[in-house]
Amino acid sequence: MTALTPQNWVIGNWKLNPYFNEAKQLFSAIAQQYQNQAELQTCHVAIAPPAPYLSFFATQQTLPIVAQDVSTIRGQGAYTGEVSADLLKETAVELVLIGHSERRELFGDDAEKLQQKIKNALQAGLTIVYCVGESLVQREAGQAQSVVIRQLQELADVTHDTEWKNIIIAYEPIWAIGTGKTASPQDAQQMHAAIRVYLQTLTTTANRIPLLYGGSVKPENAVELAACADINGALVGGASLDAASFISIIQAFAQ
Repeated sequence: MTALTPQNWVIGNWKLNPYFNEAKQLFSAIAQQYQNQAELQTCHVAIAPPAPYLSFFATQQTLPIVAQDVSTIRGQGAYTGEVSADLLKETAVELVLIGHSERRELFGDDAEKLQQKIKNALQAGLTIVYCVGESLVQREAGQAQSVVIRQLQELADVTHDTEWKNIIIAYEPIWAIGTGKTASPQDAQQMHAAIRVYLQTLTTTANRIPLLYGGSVKPENAVELAACADINGALVGGASLDAASFISIIQAFAQ
């Protein structure tokens, strides 16, 4: 990420889906269509498969692979079940999601845990896709922007200025994840613009940081979202499990 303006990214977050044989077919279909259509390649594309598949897909060397989570533990040791940033890097994983609302809400990832994960990932040389977003209650209380700014500050507190080149921000309003609801393009752009302004107070490279929108992104709304000045791509959940839908979203951000 060395360009003067942000590079566009579309990242498919498969979450706990699908089973392995179906995953191989899906990955192959996406990779082949992306590689065979030169016009799509102005947009960077990556896939976040379930953890057991990371090494297999990383060795395909066709699309960048994203881990959906990372341990608070560094390196190696007697930590049954943990996957450290260093091991991810060793298996050719390039990026990692940190701060997704499902990790925050379902698995207790508070600020302290997230900051340890951030430090570990950056020290291992991974690119972080850092997720921020507010709940419906927070939005209706007029707290959406302050919640997102607080989450960004938690990231900034453990990020050195030279490390911002390895940061992607994904704004995912919690009330829009997996619900079929989507923030209007106007609301999404407004939040993305606020994120950009705040990042400018944190780092001189703020204008180069890709800002992705996530939250029920699908082909039907991707073109409108892609037209917004401060939206540089998408973090896609359900629609990334269908190759045709995912390619349509890539096309929107490759214009």
